[in-house]
Amino acid sequence: MSEQDIRQERLKKLEMLKAAGMEGYPADSHRDTRNADVVTGFDELEKNGRKVHIGGRVMSLRGQGGIIFADLYDGTGRIQIVLQQEEVEEKLFGLFANTVDIGDFVEASGTMFKTKRGERSLKVQKWRMLAKSLLPIPTEHFGLKDEELVLRQRYLNILLNPDVRAMFERRARFWQAARSFYLARGFLEVETPVLETTPGGADARPFKTHHNALDIDIYLRIALELWHKRLLVAGFPKVFEIGRVFRNEGQSREHLQDFTFLESYEAYSDLEKGSEFLKELYRHIVKEVYGKYTFDINGHTVDFAEEWPTIDFSTVIKKEFGIDPISCPEKEAIKAAKDAGVTFGDSPNKARAVDHLWKQVRKSIAGPAFLVGVPAYLEPLAKRSIENPDIVERLQVILAGSEMGKGFSELNDPQDQRARFEEQQKLRDAGDDEAQRLDEDYIRAMEYGMPPAFGFGVSERLFAFLENKPAHEAQLFPLLRPKQ
Repeated sequence: MSEQDIRQERLKKLEMLKAAGMEGYPADSHRDTRNADVVTGFDELEKNGRKVHIGGRVMSLRGQGGIIFADLYDGTGRIQIVLQQEEVEEKLFGLFANTVDIGDFVEASGTMFKTKRGERSLKVQKWRMLAKSLLPIPTEHFGLKDEELVLRQRYLNILLNPDVRAMFERRARFWQAARSFYLARGFLEVETPVLETTPGGADARPFKTHHNALDIDIYLRIALELWHKRLLVAGFPKVFEIGRVFRNEGQSREHLQDFTFLESYEAYSDLEKGSEFLKELYRHIVKEVYGKYTFDINGHTVDFAEEWPTIDFSTVIKKEFGIDPISCPEKEAIKAAKDAGVTFGDSPNKARAVDHLWKQVRKSIAGPAFLVGVPAYLEPLAKRSIENPDIVERLQVILAGSEMGKGFSELNDPQDQRARFEEQQKLRDAGDDEAQRLDEDYIRAMEYGMPPAFGFGVSERLFAFLENKPAHEAQLFPLLRPKQ
């Protein structure tokens, strides 16, 4: 029977319900007990004979003459209900037999008992429909096999696959663990604008749209950074935010166009203090969510409990490619990158060449480790090192061959900031549409005085890595091209 034929049959059953005086989609429910509580409290409920009202989706349905068995799932647990013809009003028994399908939401009232086979069950006295399903859900045994359908009809994938459901419960705990870590340390949780007139805080291409009421072009934010630093200017010493950011870039196993991001800023802190803070944060998250420190990710074994080594950027680039990323001319950097197989766009430059060389090196690093010594031209928002002004006080968490969080001593010199923004603008003018923009309002805020601070950001990619899943599979509803 085709899906359309099934739908027509269920529409007829819906009309049958209405003709019998039962609503197909009532606004209320009499459910007073979760299925999970019925399961854990079964012995007491059976002993005292208390009547309970439960509800849930019919996940299995079978009948034997004057008796019908069904399993109800309400999101907390699963319980069998039993309708016996001699125990239920004849009209209600017949209506259940003739109108209820797998996938329907029903409500059942009765007392707990054990079947002859010892199955803990609810003996139904009354029932009613809560929501009649018109389309059939796949059988639990076969589920969804088509990879695209798994993502496009994620609701069914979650319903039928306990492992997928458990992953998204862990995702919720992942962000809860991060939030509790920051709140316990006196950070203020904030919310900053998603719509911006000047996107900044990262090297990324933004999404652009038009604001009709103000009649101006605006952008979806690519980072939270510049707003948070304004809050440091405003006098808040510790702030953090967990929010959505948007980058109009390519899609891969590790990259998505819209994703959840965590950023935090702590005044009067620095790179050294920040590195210890981050080790505590990551260890807290993995222990709270997974109860362990060791993971197998992308062919790497990662142990968060071990000491995190420090890797110097220039040292590894010199060793692997024979160039000094700080002092080498642009032509030499571009040649090294091309010799290494890097594919450029129409406007190659030294910064992009060196960045791609590093991305090749990092693939072999299991981590967790900290990358330091990054050239200043690669990071326009970090403070220069006092010992060597050609590099910045930035660290990146390296995990399973990828970058998994970035922090730095924040640049708070407005004149240096302007000069670096202007260099970025030159790159934009030369065709690099991921280079950062000159943000006059942000520089003005900085000129009022911004305290020294340590800033940090990490995306939901960390969760995907801990799950050892592609980024889109670790999202509830990843963006897909509309079905033709």
